[in-house]
Amino acid sequence: MITVEDLTFTYPGGEAPAVSELSFEVAEGEVFGFLGPSGAGKSTTQNILIGLLDPWQGRVDVMGKPLGSWGRDYYGRIGVSFELPNHYLKLSARENLDYFAAMYDGETASPEEVLALVGLGEDIDKRVSDYSKGMKNRLNLARSLLNHPSLWFLDEPTSGLDPVNAVKVRDLVKARQAQGVTTVITTHDMLIADALCDRVGFIVDGRLVECDAPSALKRRYGTREVVVSWGSEEAPSSARFPLDGIGAQAEFQRILQSETILSLHSQETTLEDVFVQVTGRTLR
Repeated sequence: MITVEDLTFTYPGGEAPAVSELSFEVAEGEVFGFLGPSGAGKSTTQNILIGLLDPWQGRVDVMGKPLGSWGRDYYGRIGVSFELPNHYLKLSARENLDYFAAMYDGETASPEEVLALVGLGEDIDKRVSDYSKGMKNRLNLARSLLNHPSLWFLDEPTSGLDPVNAVKVRDLVKARQAQGVTTVITTHDMLIADALCDRVGFIVDGRLVECDAPSALKRRYGTREVVVSWGSEEAPSSARFPLDGIGAQAEFQRILQSETILSLHSQETTLEDVFVQVTGRTLR
């Protein structure tokens, strides 16, 4: 769906490239995440892919064509949900969506349909100025789905959302994927990336420093140990055992067979821990 080779971009007046020699691919139907701290180059990369920044150096192909060869028909194929809400506050959600839908040449979804997807169906005629920040962010998502995009770009899709609505957004992304939609997510939220992405790319100072499935990254950089706790809650005992060859560990087998097990955990690291190990940076 997307092929990028040696992508480099420097903002006018900038001393260093915001994105430097970036190369990656996104498969059709994949959920791909760009992860990194603020200012790392995630949004710059997304803005190049959606045609907001130019000129850049390198090769970018999207949906089988060089990005530069697409015309206005490109925007009938992609959907974009920006991090910050950008709607007409004096209009209702219905009026906003009717207005934006009129910009497309092809068939669009109804306001009722897309608002129901993000849990705003009952607020369709409420003025957007009366929406909370989280509601405005969900309205962004609804708008990005008006044209039934086959390629969907999401910038911090759960920003400002409570846990319940964040789960709804995750479910929505998975539902779109089941329909064949390719999604590119830019975020510094490792939990959303771990829950949603088939693969993630770590970006630091405009460079891609690691790219793989979250599960593979956690195995690669985690500690291959098992921690077992047993005994009573008041005075538990615990021990660590190497994961490799654990079936032949006599003491481990004895504990499993003879003791009251309280917990048993492999020491898989978190995606954020992996990011810190790989980059030496935090996500804050």
